[in-house]
Amino acid sequence: MYRFGAGKAQIKPQRFWRNPSIGRYRLMVEKGLVHKSRVVASCVSAIESLCRELLDDVKTCGFDEDGVFAIHLAMEEAFVNAVRHGNKADEQRCISVECFITPEKFDISISDEGSGFAPKTVPDPRCEENLYKSSGRGLLLMRSYMDVVEHNDVGNCVHMIKYRSNAEVDEV
Repeated sequence: MYRFGAGKAQIKPQRFWRNPSIGRYRLMVEKGLVHKSRVVASCVSAIESLCRELLDDVKTCGFDEDGVFAIHLAMEEAFVNAVRHGNKADEQRCISVECFITPEKFDISISDEGSGFAPKTVPDPRCEENLYKSSGRGLLLMRSYMDVVEHNDVGNCVHMIKYRSNAEVDEV
């Protein structure tokens, strides 16, 4: 479903709904699947609004409080990285988001218009020589709280997945 390569992750939805009054927006609800595709301005207010919207969908799909917290933290870090580091806080640039939410998993790709980076070259903030450096903590948090975190070859798109635990799914 995802193709990582020289550019952004590409997802081809089967059906979508478009509402021009709120920007590019697709929503597909089919058999417990929520699919949202958004392109938002690279600014804090736009990502805060989208983050709240996606978290409401996560709660609706039955994720528990710990799962919602993990998704919120990782998603917020990815959005902040896209705005600050990827798009260099340029509000003329955009952030593209593809998100699939089911009762079993939360699956999101966040792309910016920046030149990218090499995630493997970011120093581990837990190492003694990096304890007082401000870089790398967001990636560490994303990797700690999500089950899958991967970047495209360019480094301007992050794909994250959070699976619900078997106990959570069985309770529903």
